Amino acid sequence: MEIRYITSTDNKMTISKIYAESWKYAYKGMIPQAYLDSISEEQWVANLGNSDRKTIICIDDGIIVGTSSFSASRLERFAGWGEIISIYLLPDYIGKGYGKRLIEYAVSELKKLGYKDIFLWVLEENIRAKKFYEKVGFIPTHDYLNDHIGGKEVKEIRYIYKGNENKRHGI
Repeated sequence: MEIRYITSTDNKMTISKIYAESWKYAYKGMIPQAYLDSISEEQWVANLGNSDRKTIICIDDGIIVGTSSFSASRLERFAGWGEIISIYLLPDYIGKGYGKRLIEYAVSELKKLGYKDIFLWVLEENIRAKKFYEKVGFIPTHDYLNDHIGGKEVKEIRYIYKGNENKRHGI
């Protein structure tokens, strides 16, 4: 397994397809099915060129199987914080350690960029993702965002990175 930043020679459509497949798999039952069905494979291509974000990919046996993007907080109220914007894997690679490696790499890179405080958002209904983030050192806060996805009102909970502090505090 290799994790690295995307380059100009990487196929952005392949990476965007990971987002699309992951959304359709991970958010089934949480986001209206009609919306999930309408997601196109090229939907995220434009975001992959966003200079405000850093994007990494996970490669296994020559195949791009996962991706994560991170940056300075996109919200002014969390200025000075690093934000993990996304982490997505092809469904066949979920639960095999790839996500853990991707998130560890993203956290490490944000720390190298000078961010001591790191957070991410997760859908309140996404129990699998919440368990994953808690296992890799994130804890939920009382901060949340109300959002509309596919015509449904959803709540996103902010998780902050505490790393090994969780073990010391019994969390």
